[in-house]
Amino acid sequence: MIVALIAAILAAIAPAEASHLAEQPKKHKVVYHLNEPSLDKVRFVLGNIQNHIEGVGGMKNVEAIELVVHGPALRNFIARDMNPDIKRALDELKSEGVGVGFCGNTMKAFSITLEQLPAGTKALPQGGVVRVMELVEQGYVYIRP
Repeated sequence: MIVALIAAILAAIAPAEASHLAEQPKKHKVVYHLNEPSLDKVRFVLGNIQNHIEGVGGMKNVEAIELVVHGPALRNFIARDMNPDIKRALDELKSEGVGVGFCGNTMKAFSITLEQLPAGTKALPQGGVVRVMELVEQGYVYIRP
């Protein structure tokens, strides 16, 4: 009786895992939104993005992931002052193809130039929240951890 129950549970689990992969007929498009200033929050969001990539089986299953940063969170990305762990995590994500954009309005308000931010990132002259809206309108899934 117990053996039959265990066999039934295992049989139910295996198809569920396989069906998850079968339910991904298209590549994912995701925008992550970060505006909180806490260093722990920045670490958390970058970790979420890495876990997301791994969870869907790698970048081969992702059309695009973009991180949009605005407000007080942007101060954590000034290159000369960046926390080494944050820099390492960000560099890894960028090397995997994750796009990183910084709100042009926040940059202006905080007197931050693109040259002060990590290489390979972009300024968003239309603003961070407008960029998030544009991406959602293009079919991106919105995630704000």
